[in-house]
Amino acid sequence: MNGILIIDKHAGMTSHDVVNAVRRILREHSVGHLGTLDPLATGVLPLVVGNFTRLAQFYSHCEKSYEGVICFGFATDTYDAEGEPAGSKQTPNLSLQQAKQMAVRFTGTIMQTPPPFSAKKIAGVPAYKLARKRKKVALTAVPVEIQEFEILECDGERASFRARVASGTYMRSVAHDMGQVLGCGAHLESLRRTAVAEFAIGDALTLEQLSSAAEEQRIEDVFVHPRKILPELPSITASDEMVARIRTGRTVNLPELSRAAKIKVFAGQRELVAIATRVAGTLFHAKLVLAPETAAQLVRH
Repeated sequence: MNGILIIDKHAGMTSHDVVNAVRRILREHSVGHLGTLDPLATGVLPLVVGNFTRLAQFYSHCEKSYEGVICFGFATDTYDAEGEPAGSKQTPNLSLQQAKQMAVRFTGTIMQTPPPFSAKKIAGVPAYKLARKRKKVALTAVPVEIQEFEILECDGERASFRARVASGTYMRSVAHDMGQVLGCGAHLESLRRTAVAEFAIGDALTLEQLSSAAEEQRIEDVFVHPRKILPELPSITASDEMVARIRTGRTVNLPELSRAAKIKVFAGQRELVAIATRVAGTLFHAKLVLAPETAAQLVRH
């Protein structure tokens, strides 16, 4: 069972909780996720299954999109609604125009300190483990990129937003830092991830829907079609001879793809065999074999 699933994560679950649930539903141990989603957050959580777990390396720096609500008036120790209030509560009266102007300050490449309750490591220890023990968490500010950050509505205390950010950006930190600048404190009240790389919320299904699909034996229908994966890479539908060469680590000559650095190699319409890299001229070699030959195929050759 190899493929990519897009789960619409419920609030309250960790990303690892979702992975474990999918392992049980599919009866498949080899399941991983493409980027942690906070327990508070909902939305797009892409999962790689079987041999496709090896594709995770191509998604380590992918773009993400969010919708959410920032609550102004007090900060929390986790920078979101699940934390303990930090400081006294204020009653801000933020206008939509003020909120929009503030969003502009947080658009582009900015310096951002990750939340103390995060998976960022300090001397090899995740920051959240230190924070839970009330130990000092000293995280360093790093540059992050926020391509789009739009305030949609604001009622004085709450502002709804839409954002598109590069990997490594914490919307919790954005909310916290906006509160710091305004002097009234703020935290992330809710967050929904609407896209990760090429995977959008429209492709997602709940764990309940996945369970139903498994019971009805239509799992293949809910996997992302392999042709939609890594759309930036050109595809080739290889002949049986070329597929056999690629599967056994030999080079193939592909003059029609001489300008491509990496390509996707398919056997038929759905079977993604490998990600191949151009090694010289028009010669390509498999960087990653996702569908090795079976014993029956080896016998035929």
